[in-house]
Amino acid sequence: MLIEEDKSLKAHNTFGIECNAKYYVSVTSVSELKEVLANVSHKKHFILGGGSNMLLTQDIDALVIHINIKGIEVLSETKNTVQLRVMAGENWHEFVLNCIQNNYGGLENLSLIPGNVGTAPIQNIGAYGVELKDTFISCNAIDKEALVEREFSKRECDFGYRSSMFKREAKGHYIITSVVFELTKKDHIKSTSYGAIQEQLAKKSLLDPSIKDISEAVIAIRQSKLPDPKELGNSGSFFKNPVIDKEAFQEFKIKNPRAPFYEVSPTAFKIPAGWLIEQAGFKGKQYGDAGVHKNQALVLVNYGNATGNEISELAIRIQKKVKEQFGIYIEPEVNII
Repeated sequence: MLIEEDKSLKAHNTFGIECNAKYYVSVTSVSELKEVLANVSHKKHFILGGGSNMLLTQDIDALVIHINIKGIEVLSETKNTVQLRVMAGENWHEFVLNCIQNNYGGLENLSLIPGNVGTAPIQNIGAYGVELKDTFISCNAIDKEALVEREFSKRECDFGYRSSMFKREAKGHYIITSVVFELTKKDHIKSTSYGAIQEQLAKKSLLDPSIKDISEAVIAIRQSKLPDPKELGNSGSFFKNPVIDKEAFQEFKIKNPRAPFYEVSPTAFKIPAGWLIEQAGFKGKQYGDAGVHKNQALVLVNYGNATGNEISELAIRIQKKVKEQFGIYIEPEVNII
């Protein structure tokens, strides 16, 4: 293992922000990770995965540990299901495509989500009616203090909307090393109720789509709305869709009768944050090199040389305007560092 000094992180975050790590090391095994964590010369650590869910606003005055542990293993298999252990450094989308190639169903709606497998449980990634927790069995994680690896069940992870105990009470205490999923081999449960997916499938006259058809529909939707981070720096959806209670929803609908919404429960309603931001007048706007994407108001972008602070300031400006106009607070999905 090579520990580098003053390492640029521009290529390691999808916003393309120019920030440096005081020290940097890439680990390719659990044993290497334990060895690095045990190194008394470097007590301050920053864990880096795919770099897709963070906004860097400053240099990292610590040892940045880049998790590059790879591997996909079949743990068990029946006629109907398969359980896979996937190491944390695997690219999420490549893993999803691997599943589809093997006709393993359950993750197709999560196609083209940026990032790595190890960071996916932290925020319980989700899209188009499906969340990671739907196929999640367990994960292994290293306790950063005790340097021991332990297993966490779905119940212990306590998943919520774009959340888990790793993002709340256990934040910073563990490093996920692998995740176990249970996927279907036949009789797949397909989630195609979202209008955008239905429209894509209808274009191809697909009444009984395969999981590959659904994946391709999701990819087409995402590519039409979301810029490729390799071409335009971004971190996907910057804000969570706010969930409001029934009383607040009824008041909101009186003032905004045409607003889209999703009923989460009889007492909770989700309002698309992208719609709120667009109505507040930010869609397609550019402020220096920081801006809001022209096709999807949920996506903040770096047009070239924006700093993390400039993008963060734009996010705060959007939050204030949405709160003033609609009385709704929109929370960042991206970790601002």
